[in-house]
Amino acid sequence: MPFFKDADDVYKYLGGVFQKAAETEVGPKMAAADIDLTIYYTDPESVMTITMHGENIEVHIGEEREDADVKLFMPADIGDKYWRGEYNLAVGLAKGHVKAKGPVNKILKLVPLTKPLFPMYRERVAEKDNAPV
Repeated sequence: MPFFKDADDVYKYLGGVFQKAAETEVGPKMAAADIDLTIYYTDPESVMTITMHGENIEVHIGEEREDADVKLFMPADIGDKYWRGEYNLAVGLAKGHVKAKGPVNKILKLVPLTKPLFPMYRERVAEKDNAPV
């Protein structure tokens, strides 16, 4: 059974971590990557585009960009595991569990910047983790 019950759940938690990043010292570092990233999730189906330019990160829920610099395709459960610090994105890409279009090296450069956000994400999902099914 997937961790997220619907697209709104994905947007709240996986989109929310990017929105929260914009409010931390990590935000400007990620924004300096100067890329548009569209993430396509399955189980449940959802999509979001994260624009990172200058010192700003913006999350566009439910929006895809045909001209995004990088597009990632993965099950939402992999996104959850990644933000918990339990999933190696580079390994997932190598094994084909995560698919990418565009210069993957741009995303891999962001990975070390996201590590300080893992505790914040785990805190955000703790209530969902403990909710009765």
